[in-house]
Amino acid sequence: MMSTFTYDNTLREVATKRGVLRYHEAGDGPPLLMLHGSGPGVSGWRNYRGNLATFAQHYRCLVLEFPGFGVSDDFGGHPVIDAQAATVEFVDALQLDRVDVIGNSMGGGVAIDFAINHPDRVGRLVTIGGIGTNIFSPGPSEGIRLLQEFYEDPTRQRLVDWLKSMVYDQSLITEQLIEERWALASDPKTLESARRMYSKAAYAAMMEMMRKADVPMPWAVMHKVAAPTLLTWGRDDRVSPLDMSLIPMRTIPNAQLHVFPNCGHWVMIEAKEAFERTVLAFLADR
Repeated sequence: MMSTFTYDNTLREVATKRGVLRYHEAGDGPPLLMLHGSGPGVSGWRNYRGNLATFAQHYRCLVLEFPGFGVSDDFGGHPVIDAQAATVEFVDALQLDRVDVIGNSMGGGVAIDFAINHPDRVGRLVTIGGIGTNIFSPGPSEGIRLLQEFYEDPTRQRLVDWLKSMVYDQSLITEQLIEERWALASDPKTLESARRMYSKAAYAAMMEMMRKADVPMPWAVMHKVAAPTLLTWGRDDRVSPLDMSLIPMRTIPNAQLHVFPNCGHWVMIEAKEAFERTVLAFLADR
């Protein structure tokens, strides 16, 4: 019998040197770290609340809320860099030696970084879209462009336009979801943090910095991932199109790719049951 998990009965917090990290905890068993994506009104709870009952039957689910997204404290830097650091601080604070990781979109990139830099601490790794680089499709993608437009002029309609780009089944974008997302997305502090990453100026500056820096692009170091990896993707993803999966699928040494039809960027929501079955089988295959 599945347990009922609510926002309040799963919410926890832990102090770090740079601020308080909040997270949701459910279930018992081996630790499963769940990392959320980016975008207006996003949170770990909203990404994974529908999956907790299933995964918590087998794992101690730990849904981390990244700094600067309106739930944990804002660490003040670039959201991706802060998320990478916060992941290490969080695992240290909970005294976890080794975790399996699920990362959605931006959270998948953070998970890849964690797996490369701390290979002894990651058992199995699951990503949901969001990593790699465009091979055939133009970049930035439709979803990223709509995201930038929202942060340039954060209106409710622009939020709706972006949300609709996230899914194949448009009926998933309900009034309740829109209002829930709008309440957090329009918060001034959360907006300020997000603009450090997704304003057009910030995005262009980040791309230019990565081109000039004496370090390889993130997709060029994925051969360093030692953990067995499951790449999950929506065939109809308009945020990170399917061709982005080709480099990670080919270069991560022990990677497999599962593509879900009639599904957009939110695989864990839009292909919920199939995603859960696929991921549970992968995590159990020791």
